[in-house]
Amino acid sequence: MTRADAIARARDFLHSGEFLRELDRRVAYQTESQNPEKRDALRAYLTEDLAPAFSQLGFSTRLIESPTGKNPYLLAEYRESGSAPTVLMYGHGDVVDGMVGEWRDHLDPWHTTISGNRVYGRGTADNKGQHSINMSALRAVREARGGRLGFNAKFIIETGEEIGSPDLRQVCEQLRDELKADLFLASDGPRLSADRPTLFLGCRGGIRIHLDVNLREGSHHSGNWGGILANPATILASAIATLVDGKGRLLVEPLKPPRLSNQIRSALADVKIEPMPDEPALAEDWGEEGLSAAERLYAWNTLEVLAMSSGNIEKPANAIPGQASAVLQLRFVVGTRVDNIADVIRAHLHDRGFPMVGVEATQRFAASRTDFDSPWVNWTAESIRKTTGKPPAVLPNFGGSLPNDVFSDMLGLPTMWVPHSYPGCSQHAPDEHILLSVTEEALGIMAGLFWDLGEMPRAL
Repeated sequence: MTRADAIARARDFLHSGEFLRELDRRVAYQTESQNPEKRDALRAYLTEDLAPAFSQLGFSTRLIESPTGKNPYLLAEYRESGSAPTVLMYGHGDVVDGMVGEWRDHLDPWHTTISGNRVYGRGTADNKGQHSINMSALRAVREARGGRLGFNAKFIIETGEEIGSPDLRQVCEQLRDELKADLFLASDGPRLSADRPTLFLGCRGGIRIHLDVNLREGSHHSGNWGGILANPATILASAIATLVDGKGRLLVEPLKPPRLSNQIRSALADVKIEPMPDEPALAEDWGEEGLSAAERLYAWNTLEVLAMSSGNIEKPANAIPGQASAVLQLRFVVGTRVDNIADVIRAHLHDRGFPMVGVEATQRFAASRTDFDSPWVNWTAESIRKTTGKPPAVLPNFGGSLPNDVFSDMLGLPTMWVPHSYPGCSQHAPDEHILLSVTEEALGIMAGLFWDLGEMPRAL
């Protein structure tokens, strides 16, 4: 059989309903990693569903216990030839809170629902749908080749990505020899847009920054104390305004990335950020001056205020609060120095008259990416173009954070991410979904990539 046959077979899994039945079965596992009561579901997803599925593909599997004993891993391996290239793949079986009762039309997040071009369900986009697409594509190629893949494959599935992959690095360090490969190829996050295939080489890093102003216990009547008691909310808002201005522009030099290289600018020159009708419109005159929207999103740093709290917004009292808190997030690209970011912000605020603002940095994701000069970049992009007839958007990294550094920096692998979702998928929110149109194209893309990998006499 041919490459075209393998691609057609992968797409047929969707047309026949077989892929959607598998996805519905996987969505039904309530694998909320942030919920301790769902710990058994995390393990069951790996042992009851994925392990048998990999076995049917000719993979051997074993469960890897996490150092904490809470979020297990599944390692699957298929070995065909010592001279063939080896690919390492990744996915995560855990999801965020199902948010039952908050979905449109009372949809059940733990079962898939098809409505038009959309398939709703928790995990459809992040990440069960995406690693299910890759597994189906592997099956299509294996069947088209008469039970062979033409390459060696390894797959690691974690169940703690939504809580920051707390021990992924440690586990992969322990499995370093078993995870040796020529290429890392995985799927997570969104495409640039629903209609443009995308390849990204890494991710921005992320750090949560907690700012707290604790001046006194309790609140005090504003008529009796207004003008003579310091207001922590006013102080906090003013402190934040020294970090980022009213148009989202960074005001502290150490929070900014290195100057954009010509290589990055060239790669992003044809990348257009064009929201779909049901996605939010881009803000005018927002973000760093002199940059395109793509450069701001994929090649620059941002400091976002995620949440603020002081007093009771639902029932405000005529009183000056005693405390105020905010959680900010710095998204940063490779080259930004963040090791002592809390100290940098603390010193900056102190110098501007805000020594009373407490600063703490938590929940870190590293920034990492594969170099554009890697031959795997052109190989992957050309395979996608050959399958779809469309040149993929090649991004230095995507805007969010993933544990890419474990694979690129620690394991030393070229990392190619081919996402199967899109920006409006509502991941981490009610109404999470994938698109049938993107899913069909993605099944073909991955089958084409796996077929091409099997045609290589040896690794690049």
